[in-house]
Amino acid sequence: MHRRNFIKTVSAASAISMLPHTLFAEDNLKKPEDTPVIKPRRLKAGDTIGLITPGSYITEDELKESVKNLEDLGFKVVYTDNVTARFGYLGGKDDLRAQDVNLMFSRKDVDGIICTRGGYGCARLLPYLDYNMIRNNPKVLCGYSDITSLLYAITARTNMVTFHGPVGISTFNEFSLSYFKNTLMDPADSLRFWNARDEKPDDKSRQVIPIRGGKAKGRLAGGNLSIVVSLIGTPYDINTNGKIVFLEEIGEEPYRIDRMLTQMIEAGKFEKAAGIALGVFEKCEAKESAPAEPRSLTLQEVLMDRLFNLNIPVIYGLSFGHITNKFTLPLGVMAELDVDNQNLTLLEPAVV
Repeated sequence: MHRRNFIKTVSAASAISMLPHTLFAEDNLKKPEDTPVIKPRRLKAGDTIGLITPGSYITEDELKESVKNLEDLGFKVVYTDNVTARFGYLGGKDDLRAQDVNLMFSRKDVDGIICTRGGYGCARLLPYLDYNMIRNNPKVLCGYSDITSLLYAITARTNMVTFHGPVGISTFNEFSLSYFKNTLMDPADSLRFWNARDEKPDDKSRQVIPIRGGKAKGRLAGGNLSIVVSLIGTPYDINTNGKIVFLEEIGEEPYRIDRMLTQMIEAGKFEKAAGIALGVFEKCEAKESAPAEPRSLTLQEVLMDRLFNLNIPVIYGLSFGHITNKFTLPLGVMAELDVDNQNLTLLEPAVV
């Protein structure tokens, strides 16, 4: 059962969420250095999921698909009229999209939050989020791609674990569903992530490449490369010291990947990182019409050139990113990266 919730000015939560962000800014951006990690409650069948569209807009058909995917998992689904709003390429004006994020965290009848899709626009919401309220109402928040902005900001400002995983319109196949459930619904003391047997064995972008061998332990931090880079220098960036940085990308040619990795290197984001786990960089080889052709480096050459000399464990090709078979990776949870055995292991449950 799902229902559309009409949000006017009837609740304190929605009224607060529409106030100018400067009223929240000072308090929201104060985060004690030693704040303990906050883990949200695990999800279970029968829980209520709040659907939000914080990035690009969705169609009514995509909303129906998202609802069906979640109801098939045994969840109840709620959303507001804002979920299918549109403002150009965005899923509505910034205040409405931010209102939905704040509202779903504040609602006591909502157990977890899933984003319908990524796209573009999440970064525009970050100054409008009520981080103190979010910190006091920890819930599963899951999505990927442009949703990286939300995950990064909320983890950075609240120290709450967030989840890089499927969105509402994702393919919930057996592989993705297994890791979704084992991470969010039925966690063990540890969880090892093994790559999928890929459906595109001849696609070079799907091949696992050990760039630098070894093992690394640290808390996970990462997401979409373009988004992670765009947050450098903002109040929403994550300190990567001692962390395993995980990154994925789509549709960026090698010279662009080079530029973004170079920015991370020169910003010191890998200087004290424990290791780097790269997912699939989908459609990231040079195109014949690209400015860098005909002498472009390949994606693999760029990754080797930029990352090998960092002297930390680095692997490419793990099962996450803009692909069908994807892990659900928790930002803020302790993990171990084993390049030689090509796996990643959570060393603690991501939810309570």
